[in-house]
Amino acid sequence: MIRSYASVPVLVVSLALAACGGGSSGGSSSPPPPPPSNPCTTALAAGDIPELTGLEHLPPQTTGKQSPIDGDPRGRALAAQWIHREAQLRAAGTPRADATAPAPAHPAAALDGDQGNIAVLQDQGDMILSANTFDLQSTGIRFSPSGSGYSVAKVDAAFRTTLGRQVTLGDDDSVAVDVPFSFPLYGSSHTAAFINSDGNITFEEGDNASTDRSIQRVLTGPPRVSPFFSDLDPSTGGKIFVNAASDQYTVTWCGVRAFGSTRTVTAQVTLLRDGSIEARFDSTTNVTDAIVAVSPGGSVATFTPVDLSKAPVSGDGAVGERFSGSAQVDSIAIGRRFFAAHPDNYDQIVVFADQRIIPPSEGAFAYSVPVSNSIRGIGLPQYNFTSDYGSGAARLRTVMIMDALAKYNENQTQKINGEFTSLAIIAHECGHQWLAYVQVRDHTGTVTNALLTSDLAHWNFFDDTNASFMYGHSWQDLGGGSFRSVEAAQRFSRLDQYLMGLIPPSDVPAFFYIEGGTGATTSDLPRVGATTTGTRRDVLVNDVIAAEGDRNPNAAGAPHSVRQAWIFIISRTATGVDASQVAKLDNLRQQFIPFMSQATEGRMAAVNALR
Repeated sequence: MIRSYASVPVLVVSLALAACGGGSSGGSSSPPPPPPSNPCTTALAAGDIPELTGLEHLPPQTTGKQSPIDGDPRGRALAAQWIHREAQLRAAGTPRADATAPAPAHPAAALDGDQGNIAVLQDQGDMILSANTFDLQSTGIRFSPSGSGYSVAKVDAAFRTTLGRQVTLGDDDSVAVDVPFSFPLYGSSHTAAFINSDGNITFEEGDNASTDRSIQRVLTGPPRVSPFFSDLDPSTGGKIFVNAASDQYTVTWCGVRAFGSTRTVTAQVTLLRDGSIEARFDSTTNVTDAIVAVSPGGSVATFTPVDLSKAPVSGDGAVGERFSGSAQVDSIAIGRRFFAAHPDNYDQIVVFADQRIIPPSEGAFAYSVPVSNSIRGIGLPQYNFTSDYGSGAARLRTVMIMDALAKYNENQTQKINGEFTSLAIIAHECGHQWLAYVQVRDHTGTVTNALLTSDLAHWNFFDDTNASFMYGHSWQDLGGGSFRSVEAAQRFSRLDQYLMGLIPPSDVPAFFYIEGGTGATTSDLPRVGATTTGTRRDVLVNDVIAAEGDRNPNAAGAPHSVRQAWIFIISRTATGVDASQVAKLDNLRQQFIPFMSQATEGRMAAVNALR
C-alpha cells in the first residue's frame, strides 16, 4: 500500500447494549418493566472519578495522525479472504459456519467489455459490497469456547453495574492492567492484559498504533478481545473503566468519542474465568465503523465471519463481524469476474473505479493485495491464493486497488499525496510485489528490522533509499550527525532493483540509515526538506543477504517485465460507459510504460496491453 499475510483467526466479539427504550406491552395489562439503567449515565455525570494509579502507558508509536498511501500488504491477503467470505455470507442470506462455500454466480453485466486496453466491469453487488452499518445496539452477546472456535449466543443487554476504577487514556493510547485470574484464550492462558483506547483489549503486548483499524490488523496483531475496534479518542470525550475482580474482568467504554467526531461508543466487555466473553452495547452507540472480534493473533489459518445480529451462530478460528458505514471492495470477486473473460497470463491486476471503494476508515489512498509468492530472499514467505482469484495457471501475484479514478490526474509532475505523483503511487503499489520486507544484519551482527517501518512493509523514514517509491529519502549528510532530506518518491533504488530480480548484488552500492533519528518516527511519510540528527549506519547488500539469504531466482533467471491488466469498475447504476474516463485511465496506463522503465534504469518493462 502506499502506506498496506499472516493467517490469523479472529473471533469477533459483540458487545451487548443496555436497552434504553421501553418494551412492548405484549397485550398484557401490566405496564412494561422499565429499561435497565446504564451505569455509564451516572458515571459520565459524576465528574472526576477515582483513577487507578501506577499505570504503565505505552509510548506513542507515531507523532500524530497521518494520511498514508497504504498499510501492510501482508495482512491484506487475509483481509481479502475475510471480506470475500463475508460477501458469501450476505449473499446466502443466513448465517453459516461454512463461509468457504461458493457464492452465487454473477454473470457478466451488460456493460462488461474491453474498451481498447482497459477491461470494464460493471458491479452487480458482488465486487463492491454495500455498507454494513453497526446494528448491535441494545444487544448482549456471549462468546463461549467451542472446539477450535467459539459459539455465540444472545444474553441480557443490561450492563454490569460495577464499573470499577477509571483509566485515563489519550488518543491512540494503551495501558497495562493485569487480569486477577488466568484467562484462557485459544489454548493459551493470560494474566497480563492491555486496555487500548480504540475499543479493545490485547494480550502479550499493547496496541496503540494509529494505522487503520482493519481486519488485517486484528488478524495479524497480538491476541485480542475486540468489543468495538475503531478509531476512538477518549481525550475528547467519554471515560473508560476497568473492574478487575477475582471472578470477572470488565472494561467499559462510556460515551467515548470517535476520532474527529461527536459520535460516541458506549460498550462493555467482560472476560470470565471459564474463557467466555460477554459484550454489551448501549442504544446510544452511533459510530458506524468497527470490528467486533476476538483473535488469537499470530498466524492462524482459520476464521469465520458471521452475522452477530443473527446469533446463535458459531465458527472455527476467528468468528465475528466487520462493520463499515461505506462500501468495501471484494478483490477476489474482481479477479474471478476478470478471469472469466480473459486469459490467465497476468502478474498484476490494477483496479480503478468510478467511485470510492476504499472506506475512509481504512486510512489508505490505495493498497495492494498479495496473491502469491514463490521468490526466496526478499523477506516474504511462500504463499499461493491464486485459485481463489480464478487464476488457474497460478500466475497472478498482486491485485492493486487504486480506488476512485477521480483521485488521480494525468499531470506527471503534480503531487497528489505528499511527495507522490499519480504514477509514483501506481509504482509504489506495483513494487509491493517484491518490496519492502527484508531484515538486515546490523553493525553488531544482529539481524533486525532496522530498515523497515513498524508495519514491516516499507523503508523507514531515516533510510537513505535514493528516494525510493517505497519510502525513505535521499539524505544529505551535513556532517556532525546532522542530515537533510533532499529527494523522495522518485525511483526504485538499486536495493529495490536487486530485490525485484533486475540486478545482481554486485550492482548495489553501499547505503545507510540514520540510527536514533530525531524529529520524526520511522513510520512517518517521506517529506523533502526534513532535518534530523542521529548516528549514520552504513549498510552493504551483503548485510541484507546475511539476514534473508540469496535472492532465488537471481537476476539472470528472474523476469524483467511485469504483465498488468488495467480494470475500470463502474457502478451498478451506470447506464453507459463514460468514454472520457476510460480515455483518462488509458492515458495513465500508457504513461506508466516509460515511467516504469525510467524508474528502473531501463531494466523492467511494464507490459499492460490486454491482448
